[in-house]
Amino acid sequence: MKIYESKDIRNVGVVGHGDSGKTSLTAGLLFAAGATNRLLRVDEGNTITDFDEEEIQRKITISTAIATAEWKRAKVNILDTPGYNIFINDTHAALAAADSALVVVDGVAGVEVQTEKVWGFADEDKLPRAVIINKLDRERADFQRALESVQETFGRTAVPIQIPIGSERDFKGVVDLIRMKAYTYAADGDGKGKEGDIPGNLADAAQKAHEALVEMVAEGNDALMEEFFDKGTLPVEHIVDGVKQAVREMRIFPVLCASGLHNIGTDLILNFIAEDLPAPSEREGVAATLDGKEVLRKIEEKGQASLYVFKTTADPFAGRITFFKVITGIVKNDANLQNVTRSTTERLAHLSSPQGKTLQPVTELHAGDLGAVAKLRDTLTGDTQADKGLNIAYQQVKLPEPSIAFAIEAKSRNDEDRMGNAVHRILEEDQSLRFYRDPQTREFLLAGSGQQHVEIVVSRLKKRYGVDVTLKAPKIPYRETIRGTADVQGRHKKQTGGHGQFGDCWIKMEPLPRGAKFQFANEIFGGAIPKNFIPAVEKGIVEAAENGFLAGYPMVDFKVTVYDGSYHDVDSSELAFKLAARKAFKAAMQQAKPALLEPVMNVEIQAPVEYAGDLMGDLNGRRGRISGMETKGNTQFIRAQVPMAEMLNYQNDLTAMTQGRASFTMEFDHYDYVPQLQADKIISAARAAKTGEEEEEE
Repeated sequence: MKIYESKDIRNVGVVGHGDSGKTSLTAGLLFAAGATNRLLRVDEGNTITDFDEEEIQRKITISTAIATAEWKRAKVNILDTPGYNIFINDTHAALAAADSALVVVDGVAGVEVQTEKVWGFADEDKLPRAVIINKLDRERADFQRALESVQETFGRTAVPIQIPIGSERDFKGVVDLIRMKAYTYAADGDGKGKEGDIPGNLADAAQKAHEALVEMVAEGNDALMEEFFDKGTLPVEHIVDGVKQAVREMRIFPVLCASGLHNIGTDLILNFIAEDLPAPSEREGVAATLDGKEVLRKIEEKGQASLYVFKTTADPFAGRITFFKVITGIVKNDANLQNVTRSTTERLAHLSSPQGKTLQPVTELHAGDLGAVAKLRDTLTGDTQADKGLNIAYQQVKLPEPSIAFAIEAKSRNDEDRMGNAVHRILEEDQSLRFYRDPQTREFLLAGSGQQHVEIVVSRLKKRYGVDVTLKAPKIPYRETIRGTADVQGRHKKQTGGHGQFGDCWIKMEPLPRGAKFQFANEIFGGAIPKNFIPAVEKGIVEAAENGFLAGYPMVDFKVTVYDGSYHDVDSSELAFKLAARKAFKAAMQQAKPALLEPVMNVEIQAPVEYAGDLMGDLNGRRGRISGMETKGNTQFIRAQVPMAEMLNYQNDLTAMTQGRASFTMEFDHYDYVPQLQADKIISAARAAKTGEEEEEE
């Protein structure tokens, strides 16, 4: 593949809500640019960027894929990103490699929840962007309605530079409002428009939209403003330059028209990418730490080579594949770079330019370009690599913690042996997953952004690595505590032939504030219990507390003070005092008003405004407490504290309540008392389970 300089590279993230047609649009762009020899389709499962088995089967994008098109002497790296909320973290991570974004909006549905979310990501990354109103060939598609939805949500700076010719099934082309020309297309054609005059029925609308565009372009530029006031309009070349400048300064966000499915308008989108979107070297710079100081690092070809790893995939045949963006210098094939993040050295053998799952060999990649390399030993997503002596680290993308966890269990001993290794390989490519063992319930937990996210991991474990596992709702890590105080004796006396066993202690037990765990105090004076036996008393209490009193859950937030006791010169031992302390613990629990605690989670829900009332009613029914609300555009943010036990099936319920248009995040906040009615049920269930286990053992 040809080598491109920074000034001729365009890295474009194609983002938007799920089902807005991003992958079909990407397929159209690739065909129009001659990167594929026919128009590939999601329904046929043959697109360049949806190549994973799960993506083909579900017909949705799960993970960002990169494809390259060459157009007007520019190399266009297209990042086709996921749009559903449970995979949206991958979009956020991938935008670190983009220098601009195409925000795809469904011509029927208009702006949806995830459209707002990805717009927020682009704002964070300061990415110039354009809006593509797609699927204008669909029944009930309406350009004007979709445009109003865009402007209502993102402001009047979203301004059309095209209007459609025809609507729904008769959508056949676009009017270019900059050059005032019409372009018509053959449906399912090569994406190359036929230039002609603007149809008479659109002349007035086009003129009006042209004038609005010219005014908007002139507004931020003094010279153009002067010319506009003087002549009442601007020549085409000045409008072209003005649009380019306004896009790069993010003063305007052009709106274009398309049908990705039928390949209408794709050549004009490619023109726009090549001519109006910035090259990597034209951006202000990348946040980094250089020799311990925070800096903005300009993307430029001169100087030492450095790169940022924005994605990793685990291929069962090729092994780990690392995707990166070159930030400075030129990276050559077989280069030895130091991994600054992990203090190791890696050799970049078989340098490639990615085209979906195919890696096209290249000899070198210039600053701003995207590349891939297989089989790096230590490098993971978020790492920085650089020439020796360049001590730089690029800022990593911070992703939210997973919102839902499932217990994962191997189906056989053979699966158990291979499960850990297989899960860790999947974790390498998906930074938003967590895999850990709960120390209390002793279950292995797999946490992700939603149930479907975790189910896809289970499916990959089986298909890629032959590991069969089952998913279950995790056990709730309840705790036990006390509300009252106790003052009791624990005495252990056992006489057998020879030495007996004797331990005797008096303890006080009292509650502590939430989160204080356990405190032990020794107030023995005058040697009532010898010093060397005091640790045994503490150990006995700790061991008894581990198994709880009410339902077998660990006991927390209490203090025990040992203040008196007695011992026997011959029969006392560490074991005897440990057993005495256990008896004291049980006696104290009878007096100290034991209670059950449950984990309470901080929950944040993002949903369209119209669902807010239903969602709050549902949270109240889950024993939730609303802690805050705010509205941004059409999206309602609801914050609440809800017991974990009430949130186990929330993903499915939320999807049903909002037709899949809402998302939520959840993290642990604190423990609180379980209401008596629920506590009685939990205690009964725990005791029944224990009785069942004991009967089995017999």
